[in-house]
Amino acid sequence: MRDFSINQVCVTGAAFLGSVSFIVITVEFLLTGNPAIVWLGLLFVTLVLTGVILFVAYLRHKMVLFSDSLCRTIDDMLNGTAPPPQIYEEENLLSKIDHRLSRLYEVMRENRESVAKDRTDLQELISDISHQVKTPIANLQMVNATLLEQSMTEEKRKEFLRASEGQLDKLDFLMQAMIKTSRLETGVISLDKKVQPLYDTLAAALGGILLNAEKKNIHVSVDCPADITLAHDRKWTGEALFNILDNAVKYTPEDGTIRVLVQSWELYVKIDIADSGKGIAENRQGMIFKRFYREEEVHDAPGIGIGLHLAREIVTMQGGYIRVTSAPGSGSTFSVFLPHG
Repeated sequence: MRDFSINQVCVTGAAFLGSVSFIVITVEFLLTGNPAIVWLGLLFVTLVLTGVILFVAYLRHKMVLFSDSLCRTIDDMLNGTAPPPQIYEEENLLSKIDHRLSRLYEVMRENRESVAKDRTDLQELISDISHQVKTPIANLQMVNATLLEQSMTEEKRKEFLRASEGQLDKLDFLMQAMIKTSRLETGVISLDKKVQPLYDTLAAALGGILLNAEKKNIHVSVDCPADITLAHDRKWTGEALFNILDNAVKYTPEDGTIRVLVQSWELYVKIDIADSGKGIAENRQGMIFKRFYREEEVHDAPGIGIGLHLAREIVTMQGGYIRVTSAPGSGSTFSVFLPHG
């Protein structure tokens, strides 16, 4: 039977049914001798064969349509193009198979798009790394060539070495920031969310900026109830808060202020970090979270423009978001919203 096609099976079945019908009608005629019975038998057999032929033709037509649709969908899955619109007139076996195959296609297409996006993001990250690394390397090469080729006083040599040290620090900071960003964006690092006090996480972040704040005589005030707990990754959440606080210290002038206020809402915990810095124009507030974005006025300030981008990625991965309220000359407030769950 496996060697027979559907058409051969149908023809064989029709021949068998016709033969059986002919034998039955012949036997009836021989037993009764009544021609009317023969004609009625022929009429009945004709009607049955016609019905069977119509049913088989309809079934074959549906199978052809289904197989054509199935082949088109598979071809689209292989080519990565959009499948043709599917029309389901009723909930039967063929439509169920077609529907699930279309769902499989959608899953495969989403996975393909996700892989393509990850590849594009990785290429952009590599391009950004190579671009950012060029400047400190070029400066180091220039300093090294000057020290080797020119004679100079001891004081001048120390000055060049201090410049070289600054470029090395910048290069080290750049590479560390790149590693953190690449690990987050490529999914190498998965956040370990646990229900724990936010107070300790915030304290660790504040510890990283207090020395620089003291150097600029910036007053830092903190209002964080010790009983506020939520599910978060302490290490990476602390990294995000530190980056925002570090930006506030960098762009707040001497004798300025930084205020940290934590409030527990019904669905979120809100962390406000407000500074008395120069502020951010409204048309630039959406751009400050882009990787390596820095405003023209602050290019001389330390940093490479990756801290806020990293902070947003960390907060977003935990189901939260960051909102900015600012105006030129009025300081900025970064509000971090982290869900309780």
